[in-house]
Amino acid sequence: MTARPGARRAAVLGSPIAHSLSPVLHRAAYAELGLDDWSYDRFEVDEAALPAFVEGLDASWAGLSLTMPLKRAIIPLLDGVSDTAASVEAVNTVVFTDDGRRLGDNTDIPGMVAALRERGVEKVESAAVLGAGATASSALAALAQICAGPVTAYVRSAARADEMRGWGERLGVGVRVADWSAAAEALSAPLVIATTPAGTTDALAAEVPERPGTLFDVLYEPWPTALAAAWSGRGGAVVGGLDLLVHQAVLQVEQMTGRSPAPLRAMRIAGERALGAR
Repeated sequence: MTARPGARRAAVLGSPIAHSLSPVLHRAAYAELGLDDWSYDRFEVDEAALPAFVEGLDASWAGLSLTMPLKRAIIPLLDGVSDTAASVEAVNTVVFTDDGRRLGDNTDIPGMVAALRERGVEKVESAAVLGAGATASSALAALAQICAGPVTAYVRSAARADEMRGWGERLGVGVRVADWSAAAEALSAPLVIATTPAGTTDALAAEVPERPGTLFDVLYEPWPTALAAAWSGRGGAVVGGLDLLVHQAVLQVEQMTGRSPAPLRAMRIAGERALGAR
């Protein structure tokens, strides 16, 4: 995979990948930064194809974004992994250095913290997490930085409960686990992070309290979710999946290009327009 002399390349890999907004965000950043010789594409790559893809990249490549199911599969192919990525065993960003090394990082975690900070949420006394998948572990890592007290995770199985307790111990977060049947109780927490697939929290929309705190719903399509719409209708603060996507992409652009700050506003506008056109 070669490029014209002087050009730099980056891309997002995953399977499925057609829905990814990453090219829209990164290209908007390149345009704003005047990086005319930079390109950013998407490639359908699964775990089996990942090693050959990475080995086939030439010196024009500056970095990769990784989505599911590659965030863990990429780790054995790297020369180094940041403490942040190691803490959740997930890499969503690879930067290729001038001396040929492949370095992995996780910008989802600081992206969550930055998205919350942008809405004025810097510290909370307690929090609730809806769900127990890969995003939930990143949520716990983010909460380790901003939550002073316990975190309650609402899950559907004993296996998921054990996983969340394990992540809590690893990340230094006090995690209490509750059954999903009691998920309505989560909505009274000062900060609620919903990490579940589309439609999963719709039934909770009718349970939003009179004076809700902050909801961070990691979905961006469809948007707003029923829960997010009900939450904002009650006057609560809502942070959405596009906020997360943009903030983590800002960090990726800065790492891959060496240019800082990345143009957050231009990237968000590009993302909003792309979603509006779907």
